[in-house]
Amino acid sequence: MKLVIASNNAHKVREIKKILGNFFEEIFTMKEVGLDIEIEETGETFEENSKIKAETVMKKCNIAALADDSGLCVKALNGAPGVYSARFAGEEHDDEKNIDKLLSELKGESNRQAEFVTVITLVYPDGKTIKAEGRTEGEITEARKGTGGFGYDPVFYSYELNKTFGEATEDEKNSVSHRGKALENLEKIIKNEKK
Repeated sequence: MKLVIASNNAHKVREIKKILGNFFEEIFTMKEVGLDIEIEETGETFEENSKIKAETVMKKCNIAALADDSGLCVKALNGAPGVYSARFAGEEHDDEKNIDKLLSELKGESNRQAEFVTVITLVYPDGKTIKAEGRTEGEITEARKGTGGFGYDPVFYSYELNKTFGEATEDEKNSVSHRGKALENLEKIIKNEKK
């Protein structure tokens, strides 16, 4: 069984191969199967967006496809930025502007609880679909801390690590990451089905 990951993000692909490598003979990126398409994420939830991406790629290649959708959900902002995490401050996907907007919206707010959420969808050519979710809890700091990671990492204080993702090493972050947890949950589901 072969698998296409609906991404060309090298870091993401490495993480997926490490966890799911035993279940598939070969795992490809979209680029490796000659797929150069921009998939429009029109869903209103992480679940809908990950399913849209996985189904689109599976239909184009006719092999199993896996996609994820992730974002930051802040309690005081009713779950925002959520599915709009990457374009919170506008369409240009600018991490710094997104962080500035988030900090400005939380100014004076005492409840800074937040979580990163990932939903992964695996779609097979026969239409079978498996979904798994992962979450990591924390809160939004008042200012940036650390220079590592990407996105909201410098302002996301992880309860599990007792530091921001921006201050964590890649291995530390991966050990508690929402994507890692979602992949582990997906791995459990696949293992149970193989019994």
